[in-house]
Amino acid sequence: MKTQGNTVLITGGATGIGFALAESFVHARNTVIICGRREDKLKEAKKKLPLICARACDLSKEKERESLFNWAKENFKDMNILINNAGIQTMIDLKAGAQAPVSGKNEIETNLMAPISLTAYFVPWLLKRKEAAIVNVSSGLGFVPIAAMPVYCATKAALHSFTVSLRYQLRNTPIKVFELVPPAVDTELGKGSAEEGEPEYRGIPPGEVARAALSAMADNEYEIFVGEAKDLAMGARTNPEQAFQNINRW
Repeated sequence: MKTQGNTVLITGGATGIGFALAESFVHARNTVIICGRREDKLKEAKKKLPLICARACDLSKEKERESLFNWAKENFKDMNILINNAGIQTMIDLKAGAQAPVSGKNEIETNLMAPISLTAYFVPWLLKRKEAAIVNVSSGLGFVPIAAMPVYCATKAALHSFTVSLRYQLRNTPIKVFELVPPAVDTELGKGSAEEGEPEYRGIPPGEVARAALSAMADNEYEIFVGEAKDLAMGARTNPEQAFQNINRW
C-alpha cells in the first residue's frame, strides 16, 4: 500500500515505538495524529514534531475510546490508517494472590481491549476508503512469554490471534491488516518493567522498528517481524519448550 499521503492515527504515539512511527510517517509526508495518557509527553512530542496533532486519551477507559473515535471522525474525515500501539508492561508475581490480577487489569484494557474496541469503531468508517489499514503492534513475547510478565505476554498473544482473525474477516475489503512484531526495544515500556538491581535495559532503537514497519507496509507484508522477534516466533513453532526456557534464563 502507499505509505505517503495518508492520515494516520497512532495510539501511544508520544513515546517509544509510537513516536518513532509518528516521525517516520511525518517524514513520508503523511498527516499524523497521536494520542496518549500523559499530556506532558504529548507536549514534548508536539515540540519535536510540530506537524502532528495530539490528543490526551486514556485508552483503558471505554468512554475515552469512544470519544477518540468520535473526535477523529469529526476532525479527520480522510483518516485511513489506525495503528494500535499503546501498551503497558508490568512485572506481576502471581504468588501474591488475588491482588495480582487486579494489578494487571489496565494491561488487559490497554493492550487488548483498546485495540479490539477501536477496531470495532473504525472498521465501518475505514471500509469507505479506497485504501485503508489497521496495524496492531504485538510483541515477540506474544509468541514466547517471559513468565515474570504473564499478563503482558498473554495480551500480546491474544492480540496476535485477534489480528489473524481480523485479517481474514477483512480479506475482501479495502482494509489491509498488518501485525508489527517488535523484539526488545529501548523504550520506557521495557525500562519500566525491569526490577531494581537488574542490568541496564537494552534493546534495538525504536526507529529501527518504525523503518521496518513502513518498508513492509509498502510491500504489503502483513506479518512484520523485526529483529529477534522473528527468531522467537520460529522457536515457538519448532521447539516451544526450548524457546521458553531460553528466554526465561534472562
